[in-house]
Amino acid sequence: MSDKKRYGLDDTQARCFVKMIKTSPLKLNLLVRTIRNVPVAKAVDTLTFSKKRSAIDVKKALLSAIANAEANHNLDADKLVVQEAYVGKAMVLRRFRARSKGRAFKILKPFSNLTVVVGLPKVDAASEKTVKAKKAAKKGDK
Repeated sequence: MSDKKRYGLDDTQARCFVKMIKTSPLKLNLLVRTIRNVPVAKAVDTLTFSKKRSAIDVKKALLSAIANAEANHNLDADKLVVQEAYVGKAMVLRRFRARSKGRAFKILKPFSNLTVVVGLPKVDAASEKTVKAKKAAKKGDK
């Protein structure tokens, strides 16, 4: 079964899926929000200079998705955009901390899954018509 059928991608998209990133989905999603619908060059720069620890894992996933797009779909890396980036829950390690009088408090250590989809920017028919109309208007003004 091809990636196109399995993941709902077309020929102008490539994806990368990373399992078991050692951070909570909430913290990871705060970082991933900054790269959605952004050109890949700007997204890589954002992740490179981010102070968050999980930015390293997100950057690796993004670079892997870019490499997949170049190798598997022959897409130009300079034109790619991060179309989708989302976070899912993985397992949670349950630990406990011993407290006074024989009690125990639980400690949850969550893991996350990350999916990054890059592709060529989508151009819908309405925006194409407006671009053509603007070009025609500029020619008419001259």
